[in-house]
Amino acid sequence: MDLKWFRVPKDIVFGDGTLEYLSTLEGKRAILVTGGSSMKRFGFLDQAKEYLEKAGMEVIIFDGVEPNPSVETVEAGAKAMLEFGPEWVVAIGGGSALDAAKIMWAFYEHPELKFEDIIEPGSLPKLRNKAKFVAIPSTSGTASEITAFSVITDVENHIKYPIVSYEITPDIAILDPQLPAKMPPHITANTGMDVLAHAIEAWVSTSATSYTDPIALEAIRLVFDKLSAAYENGGDMEARKDMHNASTLAGMAFTNASLGLVHSLAHKIGGEFGITHGLTNAILMPYIVQYNRTATDKVEKLEKLLGIEDLPHAIKELNKKLNIPLTFKEVTEVEIKEDKFLEVLERMSKNAFEDPCTLTNPRSSSPEDVAMIYKSAFYGEDIK
Repeated sequence: MDLKWFRVPKDIVFGDGTLEYLSTLEGKRAILVTGGSSMKRFGFLDQAKEYLEKAGMEVIIFDGVEPNPSVETVEAGAKAMLEFGPEWVVAIGGGSALDAAKIMWAFYEHPELKFEDIIEPGSLPKLRNKAKFVAIPSTSGTASEITAFSVITDVENHIKYPIVSYEITPDIAILDPQLPAKMPPHITANTGMDVLAHAIEAWVSTSATSYTDPIALEAIRLVFDKLSAAYENGGDMEARKDMHNASTLAGMAFTNASLGLVHSLAHKIGGEFGITHGLTNAILMPYIVQYNRTATDKVEKLEKLLGIEDLPHAIKELNKKLNIPLTFKEVTEVEIKEDKFLEVLERMSKNAFEDPCTLTNPRSSSPEDVAMIYKSAFYGEDIK
């Protein structure tokens, strides 16, 4: 039986002011999971709490989820849930908060689980025995609000693990563009390029279907049309709405078609050096598109549909508009020294090759090929 799936949350609520949808939920207790201070600073955390209380619920807040959520943070959140007993887990914030909340939820539902038990894709047991899950993204990038994916970091071993299970697909996604409108330009840029990576990888994935291709294509088109505008003018609400929708569309595509080497390599270099995920994707993407185009006709097909001559060049030009460096050696948000990069290259390449996202990359690879791609992206050498 050639069985395939197309799964997304039961309810996707979108449009200005849709955070208020929380007031329609039914239950007695809810926990809000969030990251740093931005949701609190801009008043969205208080609004969410007020809407849940308006629905008649007792509400607690678990905050402080770090940018690369750790196993320890997930365990702490699960402990808080076990003590409180929520019927709704409501994650609000960036992709890290949403990703962390998903696995907290899993450990709340199944306290006997250990992190190593869930690393293999599809290994999570059934959820929704105790609670349902609402995801409210504050960035237009990770699409965690729509996906069966979560990325959690093993801090001790410097490895990011993508956790994959349809069980962690949220029950409700709330897409209120007022939240990402508060993003600073560099976050808009990095998360926007994450959207593009999701959509392009879903488009060329070996698991792409007639269901995923149209929405991946629309997400790619929206990014090329609107990301620069959202970056240059954060108050451009039309651009914000389109990028927020593009993020979710890309998520619909990749959660059903999976990803490829861009994300495999990004997960591992992110774990080694702490570089922002979207920035990593933006740098890697042109080189991996060059690498993949010899194994699929869908890169050329995409170029024709978009009316561009060279997709890797177009991605690099978009990076330039967004003030994103074209190589890892030029990154300034963290220091990636050449000697340290070369020191970890073999281990990092092996780990990236073994990442689950590698399985659906259109070109078969090897740890040696992965190392070559990493070096190309570090030094800025095109792959012929």
